Amino acid sequence: MDIRRARKSDIPQIEELLLQVLNVHAQGRPDLFVPNTRKYTSAELEEIIGDERRPVFVAVEGELVVGYAFCVYQQHVNSNNMTDVRTLYIDDLCVREGYRGKHIGSTLYNYVIDFARGQGFYNVTLNVWSCNPSAQSFYEKMGLVPYKVGMEKIL
Repeated sequence: MDIRRARKSDIPQIEELLLQVLNVHAQGRPDLFVPNTRKYTSAELEEIIGDERRPVFVAVEGELVVGYAFCVYQQHVNSNNMTDVRTLYIDDLCVREGYRGKHIGSTLYNYVIDFARGQGFYNVTLNVWSCNPSAQSFYEKMGLVPYKVGMEKIL
């Protein structure tokens, strides 16, 4: 398995994985997520892949994309109340169904950590839906700890 920056030619396979993630979320929160829809259009994915401040990394076995990590550079410049540390936010991380449990996710996550460290980021953050306990458990095993908690009351 190799990990590299995503290319435009990866978009169809990335779209397959995005659908897998969306359907997990739609199953857990059908009040919020519409199953079998798209988070991004192909044009939006092409724009993201070309944006140096939103790196997308893919894990590939041969020509098959078996995982991805969408990342976003964040920094609070000129904030009145927050320091201007550079954060690498993991917007989405997915391993293809049928390839889970083979350490692809941990390898991809560690690649992102090494990238962030090499680029001088202060921290790496992400959000995880509470309806996805397996993802929560995975991130805890990777050493992540909560730093803020989102809460809701459905009316």
